Amino acid sequence: MTLLTLPGAGALPLSVRAKALVFEDPKSVALLERVREIAPRPVSVLITGETGTGRELVARHLHELSARAGRPFLAVNCSGFSRSAADSELFGHLKGAYEGATSARAGWFEAAHGGTLFLDEIGDLSPTLQHKLLRVLSAGEVVRLGAEQPTAVDVRLIAATNVDLEQAVQAGHFNRELLRSLSAATLELAPLRERAGDILPLARHFLEFYRQRLDLRPTELGAEAASRLLEHSWPGNIRELENAMHHALLLCHGTQITPEDLRLSALDSRVAQGARAVGSAGSADADRTSFEQALLELFDQELPNLFERIEHLVLKTAYHHCEHNQLQTARLLGISRNVVRARLIRFGEISGSLRGTRKNSESRAPAAREITG
Repeated sequence: MTLLTLPGAGALPLSVRAKALVFEDPKSVALLERVREIAPRPVSVLITGETGTGRELVARHLHELSARAGRPFLAVNCSGFSRSAADSELFGHLKGAYEGATSARAGWFEAAHGGTLFLDEIGDLSPTLQHKLLRVLSAGEVVRLGAEQPTAVDVRLIAATNVDLEQAVQAGHFNRELLRSLSAATLELAPLRERAGDILPLARHFLEFYRQRLDLRPTELGAEAASRLLEHSWPGNIRELENAMHHALLLCHGTQITPEDLRLSALDSRVAQGARAVGSAGSADADRTSFEQALLELFDQELPNLFERIEHLVLKTAYHHCEHNQLQTARLLGISRNVVRARLIRFGEISGSLRGTRKNSESRAPAAREITG
C-alpha cells in the first residue's frame, strides 16, 4: 500500500488538513500514475478537489518525485492572507516600502527559490495579485514592494483550489490567462465518498497512529464499524475520517471499534447527500425536489431537536470547509462573524466565552522570511 503522510503529522492539531493519503481505490491508483507522469515535467500544476481530500500531500509527492527533490517545498494557503499583506507575503518588500516595514523581507517566491511553492486556495487571490502572479510565471521574476528592479526566481508553482476556476473565469473572478498558465498539467482529487477503496486503509492507519500516540492497547476495527464507515458520505473527507477514528479510539471500552464508538450520525449523511444533490442537479426544480426529499426523509424519523441538529451540521461543515476560519465561514453563510462564533461555542466546536476577550481561531499564513546580512 502506498501511504503519504504530512511531515510532523504527530505535532499537528486535528482537522487542519488531510494528514494521510493512500492509493488503494482504482481512482487513487490512476491518480498516482498521473502524478508520476507529471512530476518530472518542468511545468506548473493545478490540483482540484474538495477541502480535506489531500491536495497538499499530492503537491509534496510531486515535489519529491521531481528534479527539485531535496530543495525547498513551501506550502501557503492563500485564504489566510489579509488583503493588506498579501502582496508582501508573496513577493516581499523593501525597508520603508510601507508604514511598519522596518526591514526588508523576502516573499514566498524568493524563499522557495530552486524548489517548489504550493499555493492552496488559489481562487482566493485578488485580481491584482492574480495579474502579478501571471507575470511571475511568464517572466520568472518578482518585484518586491518598494523596489524598482525585479529579482529572478526559479520556482515550480503548484496551485490548488476547491472551486471551479472555469466558472470563476466566466463570472469575472479569475484571470483567464492565469488559469491557462496554471493548467499546463492538472490533477483532480475525487472526494473520499467516491473512492471507497481508500476508506478502510485510511481508517486503520489513523486508528494505529492514534493508538500509538496515546499509548493505548491494540484496538481493531470491527466488521460492523467498517460497514458503517463505508456507508458514511464523508462531507469532511479525510480530515473528518481522521477525527472519527481519533474520537472512536477514545470512546472504545474494548479491543474492537464498534458503530457506537464512531458516533457517525445518519443525519450528517442524509443532509450532506441532499446538499450535494442541490449543487449537482440540472435545474432549480430538481434542486428543490432533491433537497426537499432529503429533508422529508429526516422528518419521517421524528428526530429530537431536528432544526438545531441541522443548523449544527451546516455550521460545522461550513467551518471545516473554510479551514476553521470564522470570517470565511461567515462570508460563506451570509451571516456575521459574531453569530458564527456564538454558534460554534454553543455547539462545542470551539472553546471560549461569549463575553470577554475573543479567541481568534482563524488560520493565518506564516510571515514572510526576513532577509539578513
